[in-house]
Amino acid sequence: MTMGTSVGATAIAVPVARRTPPRESVYRPAHVLNLAQVVMFQRRGAADPTIVRDGPVIWRASRTPMGTATVALRQDASGAVRVAAWGAGAEWALAQVPDLCGASDDPAAFRPGDHPLLGEAHRRSIGLRLGRTDLVFDALAGAIIEQKVTGMQAFAAWRSLVRRHGERAPGPTPVALFAPPTIDGWRSIPSWSWHRAGVEPPQSRAIVEAARIGRSLVAAAERGAGGGDRDRVLTSVRGVGPWTAAETRIRAFGDPDAVSVGDYHLAHEVGYALTGHRVDDDGMLELLAPWAGQRQRVIRLIRLSGAREPRRGPRLHPEDHRTR
Repeated sequence: MTMGTSVGATAIAVPVARRTPPRESVYRPAHVLNLAQVVMFQRRGAADPTIVRDGPVIWRASRTPMGTATVALRQDASGAVRVAAWGAGAEWALAQVPDLCGASDDPAAFRPGDHPLLGEAHRRSIGLRLGRTDLVFDALAGAIIEQKVTGMQAFAAWRSLVRRHGERAPGPTPVALFAPPTIDGWRSIPSWSWHRAGVEPPQSRAIVEAARIGRSLVAAAERGAGGGDRDRVLTSVRGVGPWTAAETRIRAFGDPDAVSVGDYHLAHEVGYALTGHRVDDDGMLELLAPWAGQRQRVIRLIRLSGAREPRRGPRLHPEDHRTR
């Protein structure tokens, strides 16, 4: 990554009236990179207030160890990613861009084998890399919110809490972006705000309990030697199980082998894609066993393949308990 290289006047256009001097750099990946595919994976729903795609530019707000930061990323015709960053955490965010884009991911160990769907998806997804945010608590809080609810409910709750208790992102963002709350901020969210966001008490208690030991929890997870170590750290928090730990590892560490066992849809998706029929969690793990060490990559390729089981019933209509 070339630090301090000018992004250039035409690389990332920002409104003149709101322009402030950013820190700038260029990341030149040593491999083919589909920037949008990799970075937008971190989005939690179409209206996630931490990330937005505005034409060719991806804007992302985060709560870094050095403070809030906004990064704007644009990939040029050469494949280079031109980056501008604002805020107290700008330097940290710039240094982290390569990992966000999957620089630490090594797909060389993956072999699709003779399965035609995986072979074709792998061929068509040459720019896929498993990126990482290196922001453990944000990933953990988001995963806890997504426990046992529909994606629609979880995304609405994340949006409400981040906007209400997070911090307005610095820089000339095209829409109002927000960095998530601090660890102390998550801990101090009042009960009525959790309720208003639609988060059930078991989930809010799990986040608050995690926040009580947040810094030591994050440090221990970061020191973990692999998925097993990190799972033991994360699941030591009451209310955090294997599904939540895996979802955290996927986003925060780009873990290529994490499998979210217990997911309402995942086993069905994997089973249908690989065999043409549904399986349970045990069946899914058996199907994924040939790709041990790369099972998350297989899952990502399955989802990129477009293989979907035909719907057989009405969509789930979640209940809203906030007025009860």
